[in-house]
Amino acid sequence: MPAARRPWWLSPERDVRSLYYEHFGDCRKERQLFATSSFFTTFAAVRGITHAIRAERGPFKNITPGGRHIHHMTFGISGLLTVGYLWMLELGINEERWGSRATAAVFGGGAALTLDEFALWLNLEDVYWTKEGRESIDAVVLFGSLLTLSVLGKGFLRDLLDLGDRGEHEAGPRLAAGPQPHA
Repeated sequence: MPAARRPWWLSPERDVRSLYYEHFGDCRKERQLFATSSFFTTFAAVRGITHAIRAERGPFKNITPGGRHIHHMTFGISGLLTVGYLWMLELGINEERWGSRATAAVFGGGAALTLDEFALWLNLEDVYWTKEGRESIDAVVLFGSLLTLSVLGKGFLRDLLDLGDRGEHEAGPRLAAGPQPHA
């Protein structure tokens, strides 16, 4: 016998949206999510771009105004300083959700750009493509793990997996489509 079709209000999308608001309805938790997502996305993109530059493929080139190579960590530090200053002024924290999301994304991206060249700060020379360059990957893994743990905590991942374990006919407790008050 085929499983009964679920009404639209019991759709998996609605369950995931409800789960999102339950775990990330608070601006602080949502900033952690956006910073973490931006961190990993930026890291993957910058690694891809640096490999393309080294292989001389695609449109990417080093930034060298006046013959001086500008490392991407320069842009990361600028982003971190900008977000730090805005957060010190308490801008992009709670007032507008888009501002909170944007500053968190810039923070995550800035951290990735900066930590991707951690070996440069540590050794005070460009060791990106050498054995010592591995120190940057270690720093990214450590900080990325910290970000991931702060986002997932103990509840979101468990509840997300529970969504998959529920039967087709089961509605479950998470049906609201908006932010839920925290107990």
